[in-house]
Amino acid sequence: MPFIHIRLLEGVSAEKKAEVIRKVTDIMVDTLGKNPATTMVVIDDVPTDNWGIAGQSVTQIRKAAKT
Repeated sequence: MPFIHIRLLEGVSAEKKAEVIRKVTDIMVDTLGKNPATTMVVIDDVPTDNWGIAGQSVTQIRKAAKT
């Protein structure tokens, strides 16, 4: 019973998340022969204030890129 946990920055549409869930499930079925009925995919939305790269939050990086 695979459990796949994905973290994404907030702002991804529900349609895109549904596509990710379908495609990740398909990969598990095609690559590992797993049963799609028991393959779980969880997507967490992470606020940009809570995701850091190179010592800065994504919020700060995006603000700096706009200026």
